[in-house]
Amino acid sequence: MIRILLVLLFFALPATAAPIRIKDLVEFDGVRGNDLVGYGLVVGLNGTGDGLRNAPFTEEIMANLLERLGVNVSGEQIRPKNVAAVLVTASLPAFGRSGGRIDVTVSAIGDAKSLLGGTLVMTPLNGADGEIYAVAQGTIIAGGISAEGEAARVVQGVPTAGVIPSGARIEREVEFDFTSVTSLRLALRQPDFTTAARIEDAINREFGRAVALMTDAGTVSLDLQRTRMTSPAHAIGRLENLLVEPETRARVVVDQRSGTIVMGADVRISRVAVAQGNLTLTVEEAPMVVQPNPFSEGETVVVPRSAAGIQKAPGTGLAMVPETATLADVVSGLNALGVAPHDMIDILKSINAAGALHAEFVVQ
Repeated sequence: MIRILLVLLFFALPATAAPIRIKDLVEFDGVRGNDLVGYGLVVGLNGTGDGLRNAPFTEEIMANLLERLGVNVSGEQIRPKNVAAVLVTASLPAFGRSGGRIDVTVSAIGDAKSLLGGTLVMTPLNGADGEIYAVAQGTIIAGGISAEGEAARVVQGVPTAGVIPSGARIEREVEFDFTSVTSLRLALRQPDFTTAARIEDAINREFGRAVALMTDAGTVSLDLQRTRMTSPAHAIGRLENLLVEPETRARVVVDQRSGTIVMGADVRISRVAVAQGNLTLTVEEAPMVVQPNPFSEGETVVVPRSAAGIQKAPGTGLAMVPETATLADVVSGLNALGVAPHDMIDILKSINAAGALHAEFVVQ
């Protein structure tokens, strides 16, 4: 018996979306973070570091570190097992100031087995321009566990990567004079003309004059001088908490791997007929052993016997879905047909192929 089991999830958005703050719908132009990266060394591992023969760069960085500390190791063969070369990544937040602390992520790049209990040695973090903006150092908190014996090993999680909360100190600020900004663009995370127009109306009503202008589906321009605020920061602080009801496109998202279907409330179905039936495939093996006659020279033979068949469940007939049906109508109609969860994806694909599904159909 061959059976297919899929998990189906229906999630219907309310007919009217709840108002959302503007700060949760847009990104303010110029108010953004910057990615940092560095190459460093982790020490203090319990024999789970890099094998220096397979990771020669670890020996090189360790020798350079010791020489900077006044220890001459030229020509020496260093074979410790408690060090590992790592890449350190972090994000410098907008308006980050010198002396502030940021979190860092540490990931092994050699053949180290675990970073548990390790300490990251002072590592400079560079931006895209090559300048040093922060310095990281501290004890690593790894997100996994590893145990090993002579003949077995067990690993849970990813012990070769970890984080250092507040593990880097900002040493250089990104030069950006926000007080001299006279205009600002609001970039929508989900571009939509209706949502952009509502953001424009909300801002203009708040300030009582035309200070915002929608330029396209993803951008609303803001004239900070017309807001008559003492600084651009005061203007942003006043408008970012305004509530706007966002508009979203009708969309059906199907995840074939997990059998999950998510449909919004704006999905509409034109007049269409749906018929659905179930097929059961059965394959059975019942081999038969044939013995030779007594005192004969024959051999015992296994004769294969297979039985295969296809059974169709009783039909549920043909169902009509009325024109411009809502999500609730579609779900009720499919449930009336007795549609199993694993058949829903195929039915939606067929409805979309017939041109009756008026929504964006996304298959993952």
